[in-house]
Amino acid sequence: MSRTYRLCRALRAGGGGVPVPASPFLRAPTPRGFSTSARRPLMELTGFSEEQLTVRDAVSAVCARFPSTYWQECDQNERDPKEFHAALAKDGWLGIALPEELGGAGLGISEATMMMQTITQSGAGMAGAQAIHANVYATQPLARFGTRSQLEETIPKIITGQWRTCFGVTEPNTGLETLKLRTLATKHPARDTYSISGQKIWITCAQIAAKMILLARTTPLEEVRKPTQGLSLFCIDLDREQPGLDMRKIKKMGARAVDANEVFFDKYEVPANTLIGQENDGFRIILHGMNAERCLLAGEALGLGYAALERAAQYANDRVVFGRPIGQNQAIAHPLADAYMRLEAAKLATYHAARLYDSAASASNTGEESSNTAKSNSGGSSSSSIPLHSVGVACNSAKYLAAEAAFTACERAVLSHGGMGYAMEYDVERYLRECLVPRIAPVSREMVLNYVSEKVLQLPRSY
Repeated sequence: MSRTYRLCRALRAGGGGVPVPASPFLRAPTPRGFSTSARRPLMELTGFSEEQLTVRDAVSAVCARFPSTYWQECDQNERDPKEFHAALAKDGWLGIALPEELGGAGLGISEATMMMQTITQSGAGMAGAQAIHANVYATQPLARFGTRSQLEETIPKIITGQWRTCFGVTEPNTGLETLKLRTLATKHPARDTYSISGQKIWITCAQIAAKMILLARTTPLEEVRKPTQGLSLFCIDLDREQPGLDMRKIKKMGARAVDANEVFFDKYEVPANTLIGQENDGFRIILHGMNAERCLLAGEALGLGYAALERAAQYANDRVVFGRPIGQNQAIAHPLADAYMRLEAAKLATYHAARLYDSAASASNTGEESSNTAKSNSGGSSSSSIPLHSVGVACNSAKYLAAEAAFTACERAVLSHGGMGYAMEYDVERYLRECLVPRIAPVSREMVLNYVSEKVLQLPRSY
């Protein structure tokens, strides 16, 4: 029985998630295609796997129930899209890349990237993606390195939507210097706890999350021999009633429906069994989430870019000035055609990176189970030869290219609409505000260029 068949059967049967709340902005499902109009979708689908196309079709059917008016209302009122999260949880999509034995679909980041692209491209934009984003990538290190009790307690409740999670890495005084994080987790053996003190910033969904995947320092920076040492990863409860925890919401430019926060810890105690993997090994562990996040964010950027371009092309066909459609003018047509080619090129880079990630992860898991058997049956070179370096370069490159292509498409979509591009009802102004997210996060364009300069071109490090 194929994974695709099992996934489709689960979708037809309906998942076991939390009930979907009612909203006046929702519409009943209709037998419509992926695009929001009768036009053929812009993205070329040749080369995608059966699983990816199945994911695309099924997720788009869920997204079709959430029209632009729903997302406009969530954005304007800074209201969490809980109905959307519940609808995806109900059909099991929050577990797309999590193990089947824990209730997940057992698919890969390639399929998860397609899911995230489908969400943003549906018109949900970054708000729709960020509502579930961390549930997909932040759980990857936990699924791989967590104990059996951690997995059985946490993963099923995240998949069903009962618990939401967030990712606690970035700090205000270190920014992209992840290895210099200062949030300290001090162990108290007598109480079998860790006491956490420090500050995190730009933590998405912290206001509503039940769990946080937290990276904290368990050995002071001054005492480690290597910069990569001394960090540990935790899966902690966010108990608002417990002393030592404070959250402050950040007012922001785009994706206003989903909260972003400063999180303050002041001797916040967590059980010692919340540690994921080995103490002081957190940086190595968290890399499994960071590369996955870059693939997902690249997919989200692509979806946003294609959505904006679809709107622009339709408007350029419909809008008549001086007796002809404005799309007949090369000043309108050529920039949009150029934006399309940029998106298509970035799409190839994105799904190449996702395939590398999945191949490397599969080879690693196989190697852990039986490396000798894998070697003897390979009949030649195998995926086990994919180094982490190659995966990192591909994932960072994909994030960069997709973010730039999305920005180009969104900006040109607004300009193609003229004055109406500034109007909320046409959505492209929302897309432009939101497309800055993948340019900035989770790593800046400049740091990606630094990484490629140093790791690929072997140029001297500039910082």
